[in-house]
This record gives sequence, C-alpha cells and structure tokens, in this order.
Amino acid sequence: MTGSRYDDLLAAARGGRLSRRDVLVRAAGLGLSAPAIAALLAACGGTSATPTTATTSSTSTTTTTGASTSTTTTSAATPVAGASPAAAATTVTTSGQRGGGGQLKLLWWQAPTILNGHLAQGTKDFDASRVVLEPLADFDKDGNPVAILAAEIPSLSNGGVGQDGMSVTWKLKQGVKWSDGQPFTSADVKFTFDYVSNKDTSATTSGSYTGIASVDVVDDATVKVTFKKPTPGWFTVFCGANGYIVPQHVLQSFVGTNARNAPFNLKPIGTGPYKVDSFTPGDNVQYSINTNFREANAPYFDTVNLKGGGDATSAARAAIQTGDVDYAWNLQVSADVLTSLQSGGVGQLIITPGSSSEQIQVNMTDPNTDVNGEKSHFGTPHPFQTDPKVRQAYALAIQRDVMASKLYGPAGTATANVLVAPANFVSKNTSWKFDLTAAGALLDGAGWTKGSDGVRAKGGVKMQITFQTSVNQLRQQEQELVKASFQQLGITMTLKSVDAGVYFSSDAGNPDTYAHFYTDLEMFTNGPSTPYPLDYMIRWYGKTDNIAQKSNNWAGNNITRWQNSDYDTAYESALTELDPAKQAQLFVTMNDLVVNNYVGINEVARNGVSGAAKNLQNLNLSPWSSDLWNLAHWTRSK
Repeated sequence: MTGSRYDDLLAAARGGRLSRRDVLVRAAGLGLSAPAIAALLAACGGTSATPTTATTSSTSTTTTTGASTSTTTTSAATPVAGASPAAAATTVTTSGQRGGGGQLKLLWWQAPTILNGHLAQGTKDFDASRVVLEPLADFDKDGNPVAILAAEIPSLSNGGVGQDGMSVTWKLKQGVKWSDGQPFTSADVKFTFDYVSNKDTSATTSGSYTGIASVDVVDDATVKVTFKKPTPGWFTVFCGANGYIVPQHVLQSFVGTNARNAPFNLKPIGTGPYKVDSFTPGDNVQYSINTNFREANAPYFDTVNLKGGGDATSAARAAIQTGDVDYAWNLQVSADVLTSLQSGGVGQLIITPGSSSEQIQVNMTDPNTDVNGEKSHFGTPHPFQTDPKVRQAYALAIQRDVMASKLYGPAGTATANVLVAPANFVSKNTSWKFDLTAAGALLDGAGWTKGSDGVRAKGGVKMQITFQTSVNQLRQQEQELVKASFQQLGITMTLKSVDAGVYFSSDAGNPDTYAHFYTDLEMFTNGPSTPYPLDYMIRWYGKTDNIAQKSNNWAGNNITRWQNSDYDTAYESALTELDPAKQAQLFVTMNDLVVNNYVGINEVARNGVSGAAKNLQNLNLSPWSSDLWNLAHWTRSK
C-alpha cells in the first residue's frame, strides 16, 4: 500500500489531476484495501466527479409449462466494488429558514411502538426515532457518508482512520445541545456504547458493536473507537440506523435490565430537528421543532404528525390520490393498484433503488413444543424443517416470477439472493426454479409420502405448518400463492396474519412478534442499513448469544435459530478482512450458504416505493438509511 504506485496515485489525486472515477478504477487495479481507497477519495476532495455507481438491471424471466426459472439479479445503485464509504461527504441543502412551513403529515402504515432505536424491532420504530435521535454519520443514496453529529468523516488522510484498521477517531460538532438544553459531548458517544453493549440491555443493535474493544473520550469533542481486530466496517458503528447516540444524563440509570422501563423509550431527548410532544404507541407521534437544534435555518416545518396504522393501500391513496398526507412510506401495494393511483392523482409515486428483499424465514426449532414457557426453544429441533431436502422442496414451491410481475410490478424483481445490495457483494452463483414435480420427488425421497388424506407424513408426523406475516393485502396475496403450491405438494398450511404494530414490536411478552417466531414459516422484508452489510448478515450468525430466545428477550438477530460453522467462519472473517476482493467473496459465500441451505427463501428484491406531495423538496431518500434521515432539510415549494 505504501509502494511507489500508490504514492504516485495519491499525489495525482491530491493535485486534482484525476477524477474520483479514475481514482477508483486505478485503485481497483492495484488491489488496495478499503482504508487505502478511503484516503485516495479523501485526497480527491469529492469535487471532480460524481461518485461512481454501478447499476444492474433485472434479467428476463422465462416460463414453461409446470416450471419457471430465472437467474438472480438486483437493481440498486451502490458504490463501486472495493470502495469503502470514506471521506467524500455529501452536502445537504437547507431551507434557508427555521419554521414557517406549517404541519408535515406523515403516514407509516406500520405504526411505531417505541421511540428508542436501540430497542426497536422494525423499520417503523427506527424511522420514528430518527426524527429525534441522530448518529455520528448517515448514508446518502450512493452509500457515501454524510456527517451528522460528526464534524467530518474520518479517513486515513485526515488521521481519523488508523493505518492498521484497528481504530477510528471521530471529531464531533461543537456547540450541539440535547433538546433539553444539556450539552452533547463525546461522553455521550461512549455512554451509547456502554448502554448498547451491556448484555442485559438486550439492545437489538448490539451486534454492530461486538467488535469494539474500547471507546475512549479524548476530549469533549473527540472520541476514539478501538477495535478488537482490524475492522473494514468501522462505519457500521455509531452510523446509520444502528448508530443513534443517546444521552448519558437521561439514560445512565436505565442501563441493563432497567432499560425497558425508561420514560425515554416513549419520549426521547435527542439532538435532532424535532422533539416529541406526544406519542401513543401503535397510533400517532406528534413532534415540534427542537429549539436547541444546531442549525439556525432548519427545520422548515413547524410540526410533524406521524400517523401510524392502517394498510399500505389506504396509505398510497392518502398520499397519491387524495393528498390527505404529505408523505406515505413503504407502499407495498400490488402493481395494478399503483398503476391506477398514478392516474390523475394529486401526489406522486416515488420509486428508488432498494437494498431489501421480501423473504420467507424457515424455523429450525419446534414452534409447537413448550419448554419452560418458551416455544421455538433453541435446542428443540423442528420435526421436519431441519431436513435440507424439505427446505429445498419449499423453495421449489415458491412462484417468485408471479409475485414479482403480478404483485409488485415496478416495485420488485424476482431473486434467490438474500443479499441484494450493494452490487459488488451480490452473488451471481444462485438461481431459482418453480417446479412442483421436483419438489414432490424430493419429499418422497426424504420419506415424506402422501397418506390417504393427501397429506404427507413420516413416522406418524404430518406435514402441517403455520405461515405468518404482517397484515398487508399484498402479503396476504403472497401467502395464498404459497399455500396453493404447498397444498398441491400435500403440505397442509394455516395462514396467520398479525397486525404490523404487534408483529414488529419489541414486546418481549407478546408471542406474536416476528422475533419470537412461534410458527413454522414467516415472511417480511429486510436488508442492510450500511454499505458494508454486517448488520444484516448477522441474522444468520450462529453464536448462541445471537439466537433470538427467552434468555435475551428475543433480541437476538438470528430468528431462524440456524447454525452453520462455514457461515460463522465467513462472517467472522468479514469482520476483519481489509482486502476489497476478499470482502466481496466472503459476503457472496454467506449469501450462497443461506440460499443453498434454504433457510432464508428470498422472493422479491424490492425497490423503495413511497408516495409524496408534488411540492415536497429535498427528500434525498436513501436505501441505506431511514426515509427521514434528511427531515431537517425537507421543504415545500410555494
């Protein structure tokens, strides 16, 4: 990395003789590490070229009688392979005034149930929290970091990123205050780490912080993070949706087992543009301007009303057709409805590249056996889903092409991959097929044969399963497609739909949350929140503490309770690998292990779909962060 070719490239970048695109191309040819590329991008200054993105389009799907097949692709704009989000921070446009914009009406049809992102169980909780709480940095649509509470993005060139990948030092914006007027300092960053990493806090974001050895306060405006090993994904901690900084002076008495009793969880004190006036979990959040917000000319809207509940179709109508709300999130609505709403509506449909996918999770534990008050008990195997041939038969019975083309339309693409972004980490090795004949042969070969009642059984155990998801018209249509195929195979299926406010809640006492997974199969959308997707791939990491179970209040990330030593090795290697090519291979390996073991059965790679008033401006929506990450700078044209 310190050879003459690197030095020449660095000098050319500093001298402005190369664009960022040229730098990335030449860096790839040298096989440089992510930190080295970060330094080169920083030296460019980020002004000579637009950040390079790679976009892949979906392949065609061919259908034949009785079977359909497709190769896996995705559609997402992402950083060029090997480029770590480094020092080219994106600038944001302010409204030019604080207040005067009246009320902003938001509609999240999955209602938030908690406003502490570190205890959140779903995107709607992270989003509602983001209005108030902020990370050190967030990510724009291309995966580039944007300084939020940080004064600058760390890099090799500015001394922020250690040459050995073992540390990162953050310089913080000075003069920042919490909404209650108390000063924000580096002590709050250190406290956030202590809070999240305390096992008894049961933070759902804890997996992002396991690689940290220490967080040290250098001074009030400087904090140093030291890692246990070289860490290419240093920007996955204190950044994005998992990086919200929380106030020490408010939560210091609520660390560990007392964490869920904090009044802060329902009325947080934050550094963001707004503060919470009132919150009814599962219904509505009212926000008003945080008068201590650091930007004198923001935010523009006087108040924000985030209404929760209902369904995606009614949310789409409210934003696009009638204009009853200014913005509606996650419009998981069938293609024909989207088409009709766009005709003559007062609002607009916004489709952006996505990083998430709709997927079916397969429970490796028995949801029908109770062990000391806990079903789906880790250590109590499922009676037939632990057989890979059974899971493979499941995968062959999913009509992904129909789901994508008929149900999602422009909002999705059929895929087998569980990791669909960033593009340089997407596997090209996988494929999918819909073939009930092959599925039946697999089940026959595994000894699961049809009885006189048409239901498959083995050893007196019948193949009777329950398949759950959240209440949503599109998801119920997906369920019906799956049920019809499974019934043809001789598998009895009961469909279960759970209100999204319950399904994605952090209520450890509610058996219907997706994290409890008290059914055989369940479905939801998920994906990475950072361009180095460790926070997402941890969902299949088999370390016992990461298994969702009663002992950790079901806060573990691995809800399928699947364990695979090869996967764990690849995941642990990705925590420390600095070579971009090897990084990509590790993530492809992890994806392929999940896909080929049929633990996460992916269906549709989803684009971001939302509805908005035509006069809303400066949204800057990003697949790598909350839709509300830039809310401080949203405006309305006159």
